[in-house]
Amino acid sequence: MLTETPQHIAYDKVTRRKRPFLFRLPVYAYAGALLTTAAWISSWTRIGPWSYTFFAIWFGFILVLDGVNVARSGTSYLTRSRTRFVALFLISSLFWWVFEGLNVPVQNWHYVTERYYSPLAFFLIASLNFSTVLPAVMEMAELVTSFPGLRPRLAANDPGPRLRVRTALILIAVGILMLTLPFFFPRYAFGLLWLCLIFLLDPINNLARRKSAFGHLLAGDWRFLVALPLSGVLCGFFWEMWNYFALPKWYYTVPFVDDALHLFEMPLPGYLGYLPFAVELFVMYQFALLVLRRKQDNLMF
Repeated sequence: MLTETPQHIAYDKVTRRKRPFLFRLPVYAYAGALLTTAAWISSWTRIGPWSYTFFAIWFGFILVLDGVNVARSGTSYLTRSRTRFVALFLISSLFWWVFEGLNVPVQNWHYVTERYYSPLAFFLIASLNFSTVLPAVMEMAELVTSFPGLRPRLAANDPGPRLRVRTALILIAVGILMLTLPFFFPRYAFGLLWLCLIFLLDPINNLARRKSAFGHLLAGDWRFLVALPLSGVLCGFFWEMWNYFALPKWYYTVPFVDDALHLFEMPLPGYLGYLPFAVELFVMYQFALLVLRRKQDNLMF
């Protein structure tokens, strides 16, 4: 039985990169592009069998991102493990329901629907749509970190330096405070909700020797702390764009910035929330794997 040597792998990468980029894309990337385009047209023109195509738009986009990662690096989340790829969607639904809960005291975003949905129907449709959030950001992050200038210095399997237990406890206490204040001062402390889970969960990940934002911070790995937020903003742009003429849709009521210039439904300063959001998703993913006792996260960063 033949085995691939590092020389064979390196040769395959060189050979693949000599081919034009579009020919390096897997077939499913083209299928994803067609799905996203058709669902986008259906969403904005109200033409088609479905009144809301959020899942189709984003599932297609995720396939495109995954295919681009294959074309650039020869590997992707889907090609490394189909099981873990599907698991991202399942975990993602739970994650966004957490954010829906965090939005209760501050009411920063609201939904508009074209008709009445029963509580069960709303839950099922919303859960399906929420399932695309984590895969989209992780795929985008893998693409962003494939560029040498944004590739984290820590290896993908290196958790980095460990926090002192006392420091970790202080950070967790700060996270609890960040989580609590918006319930008492929603108008002034709403922004803390986009940071609290980092302080609550990331120190636990770090102490358990999982990958963590604080591990990268202690290692002085600023590329990670640029690449992840950048991935969040890039996904945020597409979320807001595809939402703009959709129905159902969401809109925002954010204190102090509602009168600012808007890009789609989002006030421009509101896009700052996407910076820590991507880090929060990474932290929550690592914590979920810790709870599930899964060592491998299938990420390349």
